[in-house]
Amino acid sequence: MTTGGDSPTRVLIAGASGDTGTELLSVLHPTELTVRASTRSYEHVDTLERLGADEVIVADFFEPADAVAAVDGCDIVYCTVGTPPSWRHTVGGKLVDRTGVSTLVTAALGTGVSYFVHESAIGVGDSKTGLSIPARVLLRGSLQAKQDAENALRRSELPYTILRPGRLTNEPPTDEIVVGEGGDSVSGSIPRADVARLIAVAPFTPAARNRTFEIVSRDGLAERPRNVVSIDWAFDRLEDLETATHDEG
Repeated sequence: MTTGGDSPTRVLIAGASGDTGTELLSVLHPTELTVRASTRSYEHVDTLERLGADEVIVADFFEPADAVAAVDGCDIVYCTVGTPPSWRHTVGGKLVDRTGVSTLVTAALGTGVSYFVHESAIGVGDSKTGLSIPARVLLRGSLQAKQDAENALRRSELPYTILRPGRLTNEPPTDEIVVGEGGDSVSGSIPRADVARLIAVAPFTPAARNRTFEIVSRDGLAERPRNVVSIDWAFDRLEDLETATHDEG
């Protein structure tokens, strides 16, 4: 188990070549964890290796065999996959946000993964009020796909945390994160670096198990927050993993 007892050794960052994925890789690289990074394109392999991935796998999560190969031997799956900006966000269809994530969940169930962290978005499901109506119309296809993926994960037998960030920015981390729960909670923006830190520690945070959170930075709040919750995120565990690596060196 990742929240106590046995310690994880190998983790998968699914979608590691995306902006949040690379931020997450920078968080996990200094730790003692073996980090496997997945990408859909061979052109990203060298970059991910330079950024510190211990293993890189090229995988298409529309293909079940690729998903199984990606998760095989991993204790934790960090899922940061998403559809690049395109008309598909509006019309939907076969999106990695739905089909790819669901395939990854199924593969994780069959290969002994002990925890699954999924990056979704404010605007999905009961958090729709956190996104403006024009944005909901423009993104309706991908929002529905993400909702289907969330539901697939909740129905699975995997322990999980779902994080729904607001509008993602490339600003430096703030470490001032407002966490809401229940959908109608918080709205606004948040640096990807802050999101990556929460994704990284979610499996080690008992209070985050099998819960869904909306997250924004305090500076990025768009309106007065509601249904705010206090979570004791296990940042100290992440620091312990880093210390262990340095001691071994």
